[in-house]
Amino acid sequence: MECCRRATPGTPLLFLAFLLLSSRTARSEEDRDGLWDAWGSWSECSRTCGGGASYSLRRCLSSKSCEGRNIRYRTCSNVDCPPEAGDFRAQQCSAHNDVKHHGQFYEWLPVSNDPDNPCSLKCQAKGTALVVELAPKVLDGTRCYTESLDMCISGLCQIVGCDHQLGSATKEDNCGICNGDGSTCRLVRGQYKSQLSATKLDDTVVAVPYGSRHVRLVLKGPDHLYLETKTLQGAKGENSLSSTGTFLVDNSSVDFQKFPDKEILKMAGPLTADFIIKIRNSGPTDSTVQFIFYQPIIHRWRETDFFPCSATCGGGYQLTSAECYDLRSNRVVADQYCHYYPENVKPKPKLQECNLDPCPARWEATPWTACSSSCGGGIQSRAVSCVEEDIQGHVTSVEEWKCMYTPKMPIVQPCNIFDCPKWLAQEWSPVTVPSFFVH
Repeated sequence: MECCRRATPGTPLLFLAFLLLSSRTARSEEDRDGLWDAWGSWSECSRTCGGGASYSLRRCLSSKSCEGRNIRYRTCSNVDCPPEAGDFRAQQCSAHNDVKHHGQFYEWLPVSNDPDNPCSLKCQAKGTALVVELAPKVLDGTRCYTESLDMCISGLCQIVGCDHQLGSATKEDNCGICNGDGSTCRLVRGQYKSQLSATKLDDTVVAVPYGSRHVRLVLKGPDHLYLETKTLQGAKGENSLSSTGTFLVDNSSVDFQKFPDKEILKMAGPLTADFIIKIRNSGPTDSTVQFIFYQPIIHRWRETDFFPCSATCGGGYQLTSAECYDLRSNRVVADQYCHYYPENVKPKPKLQECNLDPCPARWEATPWTACSSSCGGGIQSRAVSCVEEDIQGHVTSVEEWKCMYTPKMPIVQPCNIFDCPKWLAQEWSPVTVPSFFVH
């Protein structure tokens, strides 16, 4: 083995010590793993959608204890649940609705985002301030926090990256792209001040388009926010936001908080419809609304394929172009839509050479000579030679065998084969007698 070779003069002792330590570490890991049986098959996923957990077991083959774990986990069922499925933690709380607590039935609602113990099942009795830990551990696959992919496994919060791998630090950018660079959306932020009156009872604060994320609005003042929506199919809706709570509006989750002097509206997104945030006059003083969200860049430049080559052989050129593409309808639209976004930089055309192979040799002929006869049939001739054309377009004569794959053009041909004109004598006219011979 490498560590057991005799040290040559000048070999650093530190390097030999490193090799020896590495070898012992490798052997100890092999010995440690050798005490375990092979990993078993993966268990059924704890959830059918929304991200669950599956486990695999192995058995210690040693009479003594084995180093390492006898269980390992992985994520599974990493597909979105249908909107009607509801929240997984809420389902676990509602499962206790038919169980008496201190002799009384309650309708239990989830208490999320517990900073101290996010993986315990804490629920609040609806309409009361009563909060109870109904189970020390939530089911595997329950999200630790509402706006995170981290999940609870065996009562412990485990980090989950946007690639759905346990222990992964990979995160989505603000546009919702896993490990993205934020280039597919733009930050929109602003402030609106109401100018409502007795004749103008409502107004539009901001339109938040389909696909937007991390929407947050804060209204300060006596007025009231409400929503209008329009789906991609054209269906319209309205939500008055009359009370605090979390609502499903056109399959988008809306979190609304109503206070005496302000209102807070949050939507994690991506929105499944166009949302028009409006304000309704409710008091004598003006209100202000601050808003922020990330708007997807739905029109993006897309580079085209190379156009056909300018020459079929001997060297030519071909270019690319750019077209404006609508990501929602998957179709090409007018360039003006892409010019709307300052972040959209139209890619420059690319130029490349093409069809660089020399053109195959071909027969080339000179013009026909004049016909040897103007009529009655003659012949005319021409010179036919085998030529090649190089990349620069220069034509040179080559050996005729290079052109033998095509028939050689004729070098002579008949011409003016029509008859020549000739004089044609008609019959003599009758004899006429001069008048002076007639008496």
